[in-house]
Amino acid sequence: MKRIIGLLLACALVLGCAGCGGNGKGSGDAADTKSEGVMTYAEYAAADVDTQVVVETYVQAKQSWWDGQGTFYTQDKDGAYFLYNMHCTQEEYDKLTPGTKIKVTGYKTEWSGEYEIIDAAFEIQDGSYIAQAEDVTALLGKDELIDKQNMFVAFKGMTVEAADESGAAFLYSWDGSGQDGDDLYFNVSANGQTYTFTVESYLCDNTTDVYNAVKNLKVGDTVDMEGFLYWYNGVNPHITSVTVK
Repeated sequence: MKRIIGLLLACALVLGCAGCGGNGKGSGDAADTKSEGVMTYAEYAAADVDTQVVVETYVQAKQSWWDGQGTFYTQDKDGAYFLYNMHCTQEEYDKLTPGTKIKVTGYKTEWSGEYEIIDAAFEIQDGSYIAQAEDVTALLGKDELIDKQNMFVAFKGMTVEAADESGAAFLYSWDGSGQDGDDLYFNVSANGQTYTFTVESYLCDNTTDVYNAVKNLKVGDTVDMEGFLYWYNGVNPHITSVTVK
């Protein structure tokens, strides 16, 4: 579900969806040693909410830029960091392409189960890393899944279920009140459990392959998917790729 402030944005999309497939490993030098004063992912995960954090991470995708602030999906070899409204100019935002290494100083916060870094500043550093999607299908419904929060992940062999009582395969907006160009919500199941996944329109708008693939889904389709493991009162992945089997 998009935040109120996000609903006020007007098509501030710059696509940066990460690459396909894989086993959780990536390309580049994400295994490099952290700089002095920089947290490991484990230290970041253990940090209290509302405390300052300093991390080194790699841009994987960009969600939007608005009024001097950009939102990014980022990851290193150990975990992922969602950077919400990080301070940057439009020119700086344009330079932060997938793979770019950055040092980020901000504050850890939590919103409806989603851990993120806000009020952040950054420095571009040498290095590059693109994460490949880690298959987390077997973790659905398990407590361990949250340990993969915000990572680029894959879901394999899931079944499309009806999105509402009408039998539609997807909805525009979470309650069906939207229109073409808004977020898409759709239900998929595995092992008898159903989950709601999202195509976040600022990340992947209605000109993208994934947006149109979801619009063409049929209840009963078997699908493989990739995306970022966002959280909203439970798992709510932001999907960037859908393939019907």
